[in-house]
Amino acid sequence: MSESPSTLESKLRTLPTQPGVYLMKDAEGTIIYVGKAKSLRARVRSYFQGGAQHGIKTREMVRRVDDVDTFVVRTEAEALILENNLIKENRPRFNINLKDDKTYPYIKVTDEAFPRVFVTRTLRRDGGRYFGPYTDVRRMRQSLELVKKLYTVRSCRYNLPSDVPPRPCLDYHIGRCKAPCVALQTPDDYGSMVDEIVQVLSGHTRLVARRLRAEMQTCALEMNFERAAELRDAIGQLEALERKQQVVDVTGSDRDVVGFARDGSEACGVVLQIREGKLLGREAQFLTNLGDDTDEAALSAFATRLYADRVTRDPESVPGEIIFPMDFDDRGVLEELLREAAGKAVRLKWPQRGEKVQLVALADQNARHLFEERKLMGNAAAERAPDALYELQEVLELPMVPRTVVCFDISHTQGSETVASAVFFENGEPAKGEYRKLKIRGEWGNDDFASMHEAVTRWFRRRVEEGKPLPELAVIDGGKGQLGAARKALEEIDLPQQSIVGLAKKEEELFLPGRSDSIRLPRRSPALRLVQRIRDEAHRFAVTYNRKLRTKRTIRSELSTIPGVGPSRQKQLLERFGSYRGVVAAAEADIAAIPGFGPALARKVVEAVRPTPAAPSPGAA
Repeated sequence: MSESPSTLESKLRTLPTQPGVYLMKDAEGTIIYVGKAKSLRARVRSYFQGGAQHGIKTREMVRRVDDVDTFVVRTEAEALILENNLIKENRPRFNINLKDDKTYPYIKVTDEAFPRVFVTRTLRRDGGRYFGPYTDVRRMRQSLELVKKLYTVRSCRYNLPSDVPPRPCLDYHIGRCKAPCVALQTPDDYGSMVDEIVQVLSGHTRLVARRLRAEMQTCALEMNFERAAELRDAIGQLEALERKQQVVDVTGSDRDVVGFARDGSEACGVVLQIREGKLLGREAQFLTNLGDDTDEAALSAFATRLYADRVTRDPESVPGEIIFPMDFDDRGVLEELLREAAGKAVRLKWPQRGEKVQLVALADQNARHLFEERKLMGNAAAERAPDALYELQEVLELPMVPRTVVCFDISHTQGSETVASAVFFENGEPAKGEYRKLKIRGEWGNDDFASMHEAVTRWFRRRVEEGKPLPELAVIDGGKGQLGAARKALEEIDLPQQSIVGLAKKEEELFLPGRSDSIRLPRRSPALRLVQRIRDEAHRFAVTYNRKLRTKRTIRSELSTIPGVGPSRQKQLLERFGSYRGVVAAAEADIAAIPGFGPALARKVVEAVRPTPAAPSPGAA
């Protein structure tokens, strides 16, 4: 049964001040949002105060709230874990949704008295160790083959030691297993072997390679050349596997590096797993239903849920350092949770300079490419957006990646033949079918501000009338004046939300509406180079159209001197012969054949455009 407003209000007044988790419910009792708080009373009541300050998504959620349940816990870390579990269990409508990258395979080391090692695509909280996910399945197979070659790990499914076979299987007789099932291998010996397997799969191969070399030399001294050869091949395979792991951190550290990319209400979070300085693996999740949530809130949702799952499944897999692209509210709580679960110091950092910033840039690039790959799979006609567009989104603080961009430029000849161009780019490439040229109708000469106002008004108004999608960014060739004129035009046609930027030629500065200072990007910035390329194309298109009009005016001024040839007949001549040069070369009969001309007028045209050469003087040689 739905609670009355007074009941909800009284509940809000009596909320506890301890940390905990709150569940927002609608009139039907469905959980529509789950959140955590350091103080439940302060956090929950904040939703129902200052409504104008909340985003659209939050206001809509609050409008639907009919009841609130709370769970009190001892610490914020416990609240984080409970929140994660409740979100996964209930999938509330207004929470950010996370979805795995793909069902990539893992290598699993089971939690048994005599563990097994095998490939799986299913993650379970059963105490087992999971290594991956492996986006390169071939490398995973090579890792598993190396483990089987180096170690006599069992492949049977017996529940040892309670369930034992009567005799060893074939693997024992061919040397692939030491038969712990019938007590021919001790639990301690088998456990030591599994510990080394975990080291190899974790990327810590140096100590293993050192032990194998020592064993190979011992076998050679004992004349056991067959075993020495096997160890030599295994060392070579181990080194080959290590070479294929990209070295991204010369310090040889163990750390996770988190990357993030967003486009509107969707985002992608990536974790690069670096062990001994080598890129061992990558884990990714896609986030949807972001609405007006900030990037920090989205990153917090990604990080807290991913690592909350990891510590409950395999706390030993958490490295001592995790690097993030930005700060977020739950960083301290998450750090405390990871430290307690892993039983070691875990530092969550947000680097501002140095080599770690480069690692974050690499992770961000991976996130962008995965995001684009997902979009490609969802829409075969789409094309991958270049990194420059993501940089542009970040620099201009745009809500969307500017996959579609229109650019305006004005061109005139001393105030005459004033024209505008509007060139259209998709995913960083020209879409020439969307190019438009406009002849400015206003009689204001060389007033570029007025011309820009007219061009932007006409182009956007027609775009709306035709029902075509608006571009994610409009670029204005010019500084504050041109930008202000364009901004005013957009406001007058009820498009104030349109993202717009001005690019001034002199210093290549970017100007944003309402911002007094300019943005100066490095000359080698991919984002700046892309905007310059778009601006230069708009300039080329405008100048070309201006020259065409100027040429037509010149031709018509020359044709207008011919008696009997007015504007309409000038147009007929140009349409028939293409240019003034074509008229000069035309035969008299062809001109006479034009409707309305006739032989007499054709002769006048020929005499005017091809004057008879002057006769030589009598005294000339």
